[in-house]
Amino acid sequence: MAEVTEEKVEVKAKEPKEPLFSKKNKKLLTDPLADNNPITIQVLGICSALAITAQLKPSIVMAISVVFVLGIGNVVISLMRNIIPSKIRIIVQLVVVATLVIVVDQVLKAFAYTLSKELSVFIGLIITNCIIMGRFEAFALGNGPWKSFLDGIGNAAGYGVLLIIVAFFRELLGSGTLFGAKVLGDPIEKTGVYAFGYENNGFMVLAPMALITVGIIIWIQRSRNKALIEDH
Repeated sequence: MAEVTEEKVEVKAKEPKEPLFSKKNKKLLTDPLADNNPITIQVLGICSALAITAQLKPSIVMAISVVFVLGIGNVVISLMRNIIPSKIRIIVQLVVVATLVIVVDQVLKAFAYTLSKELSVFIGLIITNCIIMGRFEAFALGNGPWKSFLDGIGNAAGYGVLLIIVAFFRELLGSGTLFGAKVLGDPIEKTGVYAFGYENNGFMVLAPMALITVGIIIWIQRSRNKALIEDH
């Protein structure tokens, strides 16, 4: 019996550890960018897509902020998952995400004050972003720190990519600019494409156009992948 037990211990010791970037771990990063995107598939985080995507710069800053908050937050919740009482887990999650958002807000005020004024309340609203709370609850509480980190980065990146795509088209077609620089010409002096009669589409900078743009992206995504179409 002792020999059998020793053999089992040896077998367990020789079991290879899962690589840091195994196929399963890579899917945690790549799936949210396409077939499990938090905005187009899970339909989460729509509010910020509607609110801050009229310009490209604040959208990129918001995307980076969410990557930081969700990536670090997932790790913290994962490390604490075995000591958090289930009755107060939501409160603990809110404290963690609020602390990280305060760090982001203070960094922006210190190094990009004008941009922090533009984003103003929207940075604070990261605290209530359902993508972040959803990943804390659905993934970080049941998985280790490394997988939770990858899941956080993947979902935040999927969210950020959609924000940037929407902002790109809204700013370009609505204002004729990218990062505030005129790329289509001068609409007043009629240079560039404006010389041929082109006019900026003012509707693009209005909030409803964010939803329409997201809807077009969802339609394109589902037309390319029929498996994403829900049964009615």
